[in-house]
Parts: sequence; structure tokens; C-alpha cells
Amino acid sequence: MLTNGETLIQVRDLKKSYGKNQILKGINLDIHAGEVVVIIGPSGCGKSTLLRSLNLLETPTSGSITFEGTEITDKSVDINKIRRKIGMVFQQQSLFPTMSVKKNIMLAPVYLKMMTEEEASKKADELLKRLGLSDKADVYPSKLSGGQQQRVGIVRALAMNPDVMLFDEPTSALDPEMVGEVLALMRDLANTGMTMVIVTHEMRFAREVADRVLFIDGGKIAEEAPPEEFFSNPQNRHLKDFLSKML
Repeated sequence: MLTNGETLIQVRDLKKSYGKNQILKGINLDIHAGEVVVIIGPSGCGKSTLLRSLNLLETPTSGSITFEGTEITDKSVDINKIRRKIGMVFQQQSLFPTMSVKKNIMLAPVYLKMMTEEEASKKADELLKRLGLSDKADVYPSKLSGGQQQRVGIVRALAMNPDVMLFDEPTSALDPEMVGEVLALMRDLANTGMTMVIVTHEMRFAREVADRVLFIDGGKIAEEAPPEEFFSNPQNRHLKDFLSKML
């Protein structure tokens, strides 16, 4: 694991096309250890495609991505091994319905032989306690609210001891009253120094938690700045229009 401030992820001239439709048009980005980067932008601008490219869930058309010194876009790299260090939280969690919350959390570390069953059990208990979910350890996913399922999904990703967490609009599928509990958990994570890259429409959250905010427009980074400057003094015309509708 890198120390805070070192470059964790380096993206160079990243492009992604589907047929003739070019989604990403040459992204250059450095993400540093311990940094919280929030990505915003209108629907269809390429922000989720960029996020999912960081662990090659989307395969770039061209360009390079380097993670902890390894160029993961090199076809000789075992991407599954790299992904163990990259936690991913999606819009909705696919928890195994026939397993308890605790068993869902333990599954991957044990299956991948990263931990013994005893170690994974202890880790799951520690995380559930830390994140206020101890009383849900033996509950099955069908008995959880959407917000609780999303929080369990975050715990499940954390059980792998990742070096970075990627969040793809983690609250967009939740009822409004459930959004707050998920964002509170993400705030707590940010305060621990976890490196996080977050695609979200939650502007207040971005303002409070981010070290840096990026605005993606038309497949490019149109503006990036610390949140205070980003929200109070936007320079890009499209960003001004976007914020006027969102704030």
C-alpha cells in the first residue's frame, strides 16, 4: 500500500468507444493515496464508464491505466489479482440471498484464500461492529432495507482490505430516506483516509467530503478543482448550467 499523497492510479489519454460512439475522448487523471475524488456530470457524459475503466470492468479502446506502478491495461497483467485491491460498490448490491449478511462478507476472502474462515469471520465481525451493523450479521438480505443492503455491500468490499474504493452512484437506486445512512457511512470511510473515487449526483456530499471534484462533459474532464472553488466559482459554461440545475 502506498503512503498518502503518492500516485495510486494514473490514467493517460484514455479513450473508449462503442462502435462509432466515442464515450471517453482522452482522459488524463492522477489519483493519490488517501484522496477522495468525486466525479459529476450529466447523464451519458462518460463518468461511470471512466470509473468502471479503473478496474477494467470497461475495457478501454486506447490509452493506459497504471495502478500502484502496474500498467493494468497491459494484456499480460492478471487483472483479477489487481481487482482484489480495488473495492467496487455499484448502484445496487447483488448479495447472495441464501447466505446471511456475515456469510456474504466472508465469502470472497475465504474463496480467494486471502483469509482462513476464522480470520474472515473475525474481520466481518469487526467491520459490522465498526459500521453499526452488528445486529444484522445473521440476517438474510431479503430482510434488509435498500440502504442496509448497500451498507452491507460496502462492508463486503472492505473485507478484502482494498487500497481504493470505487463507488458508482451508490445512492441512485435508494429511496430518499435511505440515502443519508449510506452517505454517512461513506463520510466515515473518508475520515479514515481511505482512497475513494465516487460518481454521484449528491452535490452537498461532494462539497463536504471531496478533496477534488471533476466535471465530465462530452467524454472529457471539463473542469476540476477543490470543492470550495469548484462550487463557488465554476469556470466552465456547461458546469455553471449543470450546477444551476443541481443545487
